[in-house]
Amino acid sequence: MRMRRSWVGLAVLCFCMLTPAAGPAMQSARDAQAWPLYEAYAVRYAILPQFPLSALVAGADPNQKLDIAMMVWVARGADRVVLIDAGFYRPAFVSRWKPVQYIRPDRALAPLGIVPEAVTDVIVTHAHWDHLDGADLFPRARVWIQRAEYDYYRPPEHQTRTGVFPEDMAMLEQIRGEGRLELVDGDRNDLLPGISVFLGARHTYASQFVVVQSAGGPVVLASDNAYLYENLERNIPIAQTLDPAACLASFERMRKLAGPQGVIVPGHDPAVFVRYAEVAAGIARIR
Repeated sequence: MRMRRSWVGLAVLCFCMLTPAAGPAMQSARDAQAWPLYEAYAVRYAILPQFPLSALVAGADPNQKLDIAMMVWVARGADRVVLIDAGFYRPAFVSRWKPVQYIRPDRALAPLGIVPEAVTDVIVTHAHWDHLDGADLFPRARVWIQRAEYDYYRPPEHQTRTGVFPEDMAMLEQIRGEGRLELVDGDRNDLLPGISVFLGARHTYASQFVVVQSAGGPVVLASDNAYLYENLERNIPIAQTLDPAACLASFERMRKLAGPQGVIVPGHDPAVFVRYAEVAAGIARIR
């Protein structure tokens, strides 16, 4: 999300046995069967009440408001716990935005039996405060971010008014010094076994979305590349994008990657916790 000085606020993923003649298809089937499968969860760690819809959906009524869900996502496999985005926890952000039902993101994972030290990887979709700020709460995790995103927001002149803050970039520098920062160059089908990333809606300089392979099919975690189901279902760009045409193209790409068996999960829609069953308060299993 994009943080502005005004109140408007946030700046703002079954193969059958075929005949020998269908060699590539057979290889795809074998590759799919070899993917590790994950349980995917949406974890709501806070709510921002009465948020302007016009800051989420391009052209929306500026008088319409919505209590939006602040989420991180978990992909839990047999030998890996991957967190997609890390939320926020620094007092300046909590004080400014005044979230309700706030739980620090690392503690919000406790109902899943996940302690911070168990998180093996954090994939940051983009450098905005509410997605990056909590990355240092997970002391053993490798932190993945697009190289172009990291490089663009390092200079001070590209921070603060863009929703990216010096303290968070300094945190990334510290994580890099610890040898835990992984810089990604564009789309990666093999970022981790069974987990891919793709450049997204130009919400920030190089925002990305994540595709997780689950037993039910691909789970496309859009993060802020699609704020709400309304963006996707009405094919309306997010309000905070550097390129509306690229935003719409990313929606189509998400649909193709999800395919007939998969689902797309938007970044801040409270309806996620209606469409999917909650396994604990504020935690929904995505399938």
